[in-house]
Amino acid sequence: MSQEAFIYSFVARGTTILAEYTEFTGNFPAIAAQCLQKLTSSNNKFTYNCDHHTFNFLVEDGYADTKADDALFLLLHQSVTLQALTTQLSLYAVYCVVAKDSVGKQISIAFLERMKVDFKKRYGGGKADTAMAKSLNKEFGPVLKEHKKYIIEHAEEIEKLLKVKAQVSEVKSIMLENIDKAIDRGESLTTLAEKTENLHDQAQAYKKQGTKIRRKMWYRNMKIKMVVLGILLLLVLVIWVSVCHGFDCSD
Repeated sequence: MSQEAFIYSFVARGTTILAEYTEFTGNFPAIAAQCLQKLTSSNNKFTYNCDHHTFNFLVEDGYADTKADDALFLLLHQSVTLQALTTQLSLYAVYCVVAKDSVGKQISIAFLERMKVDFKKRYGGGKADTAMAKSLNKEFGPVLKEHKKYIIEHAEEIEKLLKVKAQVSEVKSIMLENIDKAIDRGESLTTLAEKTENLHDQAQAYKKQGTKIRRKMWYRNMKIKMVVLGILLLLVLVIWVSVCHGFDCSD
């Protein structure tokens, strides 16, 4: 990725640009400033295309990171005026980078995220809340240059990482979708479980009934065998008596 991949970047509080960096000349700062005036103060990402370049914005409301409980505390203890506190809470941060249209959108977003983390770490809730326009150029301008250099030098690794994150997100979405479908099928699954239990009970009943039948048939067969054996013994006895004219055949 060439050094011309990113031609301009800035950080703003609302519509006030606090720090910017560029190595090139052109009308892109003016176009970016016009886009800045049209942005809303809601958390979002925006991309505008103009003259083979993309103007990428990351907007984050609650710029000063002041929580509602902290704000109430400050107000009750008269640490700030209501007007000043309202102004502070209404601030929002804007991070912008202008890139060639050949640069992937996700790479530009990665640049913006890196800018955001660093800027909030350095200035969040600090002097950036009241800094004048472009008054942080000397401090944060070189930092923007370093972030640009890092993104350009590690673009390939960042793309691979983004692909992995996208795959993980896709798998997560599929898993959540499957869970939702399983929940939607809750009634059917319950019914299936009941049917399975009924089939198990029926199988057990058939098994018991089969055991009883087998035992009954075994007793019947034994009775038949006993009867046949009795008849045979009786025939032998009759023949014995007929031949011997009694029970004693010694004569």
